[in-house]
Amino acid sequence: MKPTQTFSFNGRDNTKISAYSWRPNTDQSTWKGIIQIAHGMAEHALRYGRFAKALNDAGYAVYAHDHRGHGKTIPIVTSQNEQGFFAEKDGWALVVDDTFILNQKIKADHPTLPITLFAHSMGTFISQQYVAEHGDTLAGLILSASIDNAGFLRNIGLIIAKIERLRIGARGQSKLLNTMSFGDFNKPFKPNRTEFDWLSRDNTEVDKYINDPLCGFIVTTQLWIDLLQGLGVMAQPSTRARVPKSLPILLITGGDDPVTQNGKTIDALKQAYEKAGVKNVSSKKYAAGRHESLNETNRDEVTADIIDWLKGI
Repeated sequence: MKPTQTFSFNGRDNTKISAYSWRPNTDQSTWKGIIQIAHGMAEHALRYGRFAKALNDAGYAVYAHDHRGHGKTIPIVTSQNEQGFFAEKDGWALVVDDTFILNQKIKADHPTLPITLFAHSMGTFISQQYVAEHGDTLAGLILSASIDNAGFLRNIGLIIAKIERLRIGARGQSKLLNTMSFGDFNKPFKPNRTEFDWLSRDNTEVDKYINDPLCGFIVTTQLWIDLLQGLGVMAQPSTRARVPKSLPILLITGGDDPVTQNGKTIDALKQAYEKAGVKNVSSKKYAAGRHESLNETNRDEVTADIIDWLKGI
């Protein structure tokens, strides 16, 4: 489904951020709320059009933006590689700020409607930081295919990413880092039809991803450094302690998602939030589902469950 509106806003450093909205075909007085979307790595916000339509049909408006270096938030004319690149410095803080700036625009346009943040994969890492800093701006949080922390592998990855930055530059695309991060994800699904079988059991959805020029690219060394540093901050108990204790949180994942270790990481994340005193944390694993629950063969079930959860918050 095409968005109702395409617009842009300026980030804190004046970077132009592309954004979209999908709105119900009803009077705003009947809307139940707003869903703000934070997409994952090497994809973009327009992939969520089908989900947005289902939410519109259920009475929710939807807003989403393309993260820096993703989708249409990439300069059309540039002498440097900007795809998969957040910023020269403070990239992690800036992507979190972008999410807040859009949230405040939504709030200004719809001051009486509650806003729930839906995030997928890399977007969930940004959103975990966001709710520690701006959790009071939300009525709820939904994290799809998230992790609790990256453990010691984060430190190893950060060292290698910094070495790769020295070797090929901040905007360089490291095949080594890409293989380290994603190389094993397809192994459980052999014999493999494509390099991205781990995304979904639906071959049509996998092919759409592969054929989309704005998906599946190798991100830059600097993005990896920004992300790995951010993961360290995100997972600190002191960070999670700042999440509002009354914020409803829903964690979802596929039971065969290699990113979440077949769902183990959302169990750990649920425990981490509960340990931090968050009172309303629920989770659901979808048997045999892979990484992209919204693009899985049971996506209608996933979407219906999300809408049911929204009704209860």
